[in-house]
Amino acid sequence: MSTSTDMKGQPVDKAMLDSMLRHRLFYTPSFEIYGGVSGLYDYGPPGCALQANIIDLWRKHFILEEDMLEVDCTVLTPHDVLKTSGHVDKFADWMCKDPKNGDILRADHFVEDVLETRLRGDKEARGLAIEEKEETDAKKKKKKTKGQQAVKLDDDVVKEYESILAQIDNYNGEQLGELIKKYDLRNPATNLQPTPPVAFNLMFQTSIGPSSNLPGYMRPETAQGQFLNFHKLLESNYGRMPFASASIGKSYRNEISPRAGLLRVREFLMAEIEHFVDPEGHKKHHRFNEVADIELTLLDRETQLSGQTTVRKVPIGKAVQDGLVDNETLGYFLARIHLFLKKLGIDQSKLRFRQHMANEMAHYATDCWDAELLTSAGWVECVGCADRSAYDLSVHAKKTGASLVVKERLEEPKVIEEWVVDTDKKVLGLTFKKDAKAVESALAASTQEQREKLAKELEESGKAVLEVAGVADGKVEFGKDLAKIEIRKRTVHHREYTPNVIEPSFGIGRILYSLIEHVYWTRGSDGGDEARNVLSFPPAVAPTKVLVVPISAKDVFKPFLQQLLQKLRAAGIPSRVDHSNTSIGKRYARNDELGTPFGITVDFQTVKDGSITLRERDSTRQVRADTDKIVATIQSLINDSKTWQDVEAELPKFEGQEL
Repeated sequence: MSTSTDMKGQPVDKAMLDSMLRHRLFYTPSFEIYGGVSGLYDYGPPGCALQANIIDLWRKHFILEEDMLEVDCTVLTPHDVLKTSGHVDKFADWMCKDPKNGDILRADHFVEDVLETRLRGDKEARGLAIEEKEETDAKKKKKKTKGQQAVKLDDDVVKEYESILAQIDNYNGEQLGELIKKYDLRNPATNLQPTPPVAFNLMFQTSIGPSSNLPGYMRPETAQGQFLNFHKLLESNYGRMPFASASIGKSYRNEISPRAGLLRVREFLMAEIEHFVDPEGHKKHHRFNEVADIELTLLDRETQLSGQTTVRKVPIGKAVQDGLVDNETLGYFLARIHLFLKKLGIDQSKLRFRQHMANEMAHYATDCWDAELLTSAGWVECVGCADRSAYDLSVHAKKTGASLVVKERLEEPKVIEEWVVDTDKKVLGLTFKKDAKAVESALAASTQEQREKLAKELEESGKAVLEVAGVADGKVEFGKDLAKIEIRKRTVHHREYTPNVIEPSFGIGRILYSLIEHVYWTRGSDGGDEARNVLSFPPAVAPTKVLVVPISAKDVFKPFLQQLLQKLRAAGIPSRVDHSNTSIGKRYARNDELGTPFGITVDFQTVKDGSITLRERDSTRQVRADTDKIVATIQSLINDSKTWQDVEAELPKFEGQEL
């Protein structure tokens, strides 16, 4: 359980924030007039602009800065591709069902919710202050958690619950089922235990073509398209290694129980990087020294397995040196992720990197860290950074026979010794008949270690046993007359290898929502007015940069407005004019809710001398200067070459307009 606060350190009023985001049309439930579909949302104008600005910053920070190769691959994916990658068999969550009302529950979330409810009840029984996470009703009266009772627990039980919650992501289906039974976890809606957890594949299945003969899926990630195009991308990079590709696009996951708004949805935007690296070089990164001193907040797997969630701040250079983070390239991207989130405006005190435990590790990963952000829904995974080893390229190459390898010319030829198999095809055919091809393929695919073992068996007993899937009982015996296995030397002028892959994967919707919570705050009420909501987006990502406010609708202001808007457009600064009849203060307050960082007022003084006022959202202070100077100032604030303090030191202050 965690306490989430707004930008000013006050508890997040989730109901008020959600109401504001819906009212201002940042996002809204899809198909709402038809009753909606859980886990599907539409973005409105400010949401679209915010998302576009996050993506723009992502492109500059990663694709441009790292010279990455961007691709845009299809969403529809044939069954064979995802069968080969392992997603058909392994891309699943654990699901259980209420025996009375048929509610479908995601098992780990169910365990988590019930234990957290009991811990809140324990705190209440002990007289400790707790944060209510439920939304308030229209009158803002707190609603008590359904099924929550103020029951004091034994200290040992509290520790057990906290230990389980610390490693909740590490339990498999059987273990989750055991927890449900051991602690008698019941669905509050029916007071019954759910059925034992079963695996549920998260991919949306479809068929491609009018005859439905080609089964397929909506992709659950953008990565596979990058792997399948590896050889073409390598050629585009002139055959040079290492290099990275990147892709931004929609992915789809049939979530068991979508919840928490944008944090768990069924259709979402991803931005993924595949950095291909030579494993022989120990996955070093040529720019690692640039980030080695950056401190990251880390929660390693050993700490979680001990039932704790204690984090520690460690320079990434030391984390790699100590083996906490597996290699330099993985560490480099963790640091770059940290810098990207900081640039977006994410509260650094609400960011941690959590290492995956064994049971939650993806089937392809050898090490993985999640960038988690603290929100009103707790710690939320927003970025995953995994070492996928050579898994994807290897399995696709094996399945298709495609050359997904790197071939490099050696500066000096190498003489290597290797075990070589020579088969007598005639004896092979007579001995194994219809299975001869399968045996021959198994011998050809054997590793150097296997060949050495087979050669030793042939030398000692004249016979050897080889594992061949689908033949006899899976093992066949052959003699020296069928195959000769010996060690030979050969000179090689080229080196051939399958690259390893480091993959940073960004959930844009989760980052977007977490950012909103991190920059949200409420300006104190003045003179009996209601408190005003503010979103303090950094200028670079704010949906609209400037609100233009004419002091009245008189025709005398129109030429000045037109000229100002022309100059803002020419400078590439998104702006919006508010022609409403309400006071200037109320017009600014409305746009503070949209996160607009700057406001320009065109008034009677503008008509006299051409000067305009510039207001800064967070401080509400204003300066005044001519139009060209103000536009140039806004540009410097957006590109972060100046701060508002710099502007106040340079331009004359202006007071009184918001009255």
